[in-house]
Amino acid sequence: MGADEGNGLNPTVDFVAGTIAGMASLVVGFPFDTVKVRFQNPEISSRYRSTFQAITTIVREERFIGLYKGITSPLATVALMNGLVFASYRFLLKLQLPTPETVPTITQIALAGAGCGIISSIITTPTELIKIRQQSQLTQTTARQVAFQIFREAGVRGLYRGITATALRDCGYGAYFAAYEATCRYFSSPITTPNSSTVIAQLENEYTSLSWPALLLAGGVAGIAGWVATFPLDVVKTRMQGSHPILTPSPSPPGVTAPLLKPSDMKDSNPYRSVSSTILNSYREEGIKVFFRGLSPTLIRAIPVNMVTFAVFEAVVHLLS
Repeated sequence: MGADEGNGLNPTVDFVAGTIAGMASLVVGFPFDTVKVRFQNPEISSRYRSTFQAITTIVREERFIGLYKGITSPLATVALMNGLVFASYRFLLKLQLPTPETVPTITQIALAGAGCGIISSIITTPTELIKIRQQSQLTQTTARQVAFQIFREAGVRGLYRGITATALRDCGYGAYFAAYEATCRYFSSPITTPNSSTVIAQLENEYTSLSWPALLLAGGVAGIAGWVATFPLDVVKTRMQGSHPILTPSPSPPGVTAPLLKPSDMKDSNPYRSVSSTILNSYREEGIKVFFRGLSPTLIRAIPVNMVTFAVFEAVVHLLS
C-alpha cells in the first residue's frame, strides 16, 4: 500500500488492471460482437434471422474461428484502450472534486465516464473500423491487409471513418460507470460511508463488505446500461464503418477532363457517409427498428462480458495493491 492510499490507486495499477480486464472480456464476448456486426451490416444482415441461427451459420460456413474474425486489432490495442479508459476516467473524476476526500456524485461519475469515452475514440475508431471490415467479410483477411487497404485508398483519414459516431456512442461510458457505482453503493453496508469512487478506491476501503455476486451483478447492470443508452449510435457507427466511400466526380472545372480529376475532386455519394445521412437513410429504408438491430446478442454479451471486466479489474487491483 502506497502513501496515497486514501487518494485512489496508482495510475500503473489502473493501467494494468484495465488491460487484463479488457483482454478477458474481449475473449468472452467476441463471438456475440461478431453476430451483432453481421446483424447491423445491411449488406449481409438478411442472411441471419436470430442470434442462435447466426452463430450456427457462421460456425458451419466459416468454422468456429469465424466467430473470432477481427479479434486481432482490438486485442492488439486493448492495453492502450482499456488503460486509457480507466486512467482518463480517474483523471476526469478527480478534476471535478474539490478535495480527494470528496464523495463523487453519480452525475459527476457519469460526466467523467462520458468524457473518457470521447477520449478513447481516438484509439477505438481505427481499431473497430478494421475489426468491422473483417467481421463483415465472409472470407478470411488479416488485420494488416485490411488496414493497408484502407490506408492505400484514403490515407490516415480513412482509418478514422466514423469517428463522430464512435465518440457519441462511447459517451455511453457515462451510463456504464454510473450504473456500476450506483449498484455497488446500493449493496454496500449502510453503516459504511464511501470516501471515493469504487472504481478508483482500494478494495480494502469501503467495499470490502461487497460479495462477489454483488460485484458481478454491478458489472452486468453497468454493461446493459451502457449499451441501452447508446445502441442506436452503435448501429450508425457500424453502418458507416462497414461501408466504403462511393466516389463520384464533382462538376468538372472548365477545361478539366474526368481522367485528370484527383481524389479531392471526387464526392462521396455513399448513403452512410456521415452520421446524419446514415440516420436518415436507415430510417427511410428500414424504419425505427433498424436502430435496435443486433440488440439481443449485445445484451446477452453485455452481462457476462461486463461481469468479467469488473471482476477481473477488481481482482487485479486487489492483488497489486
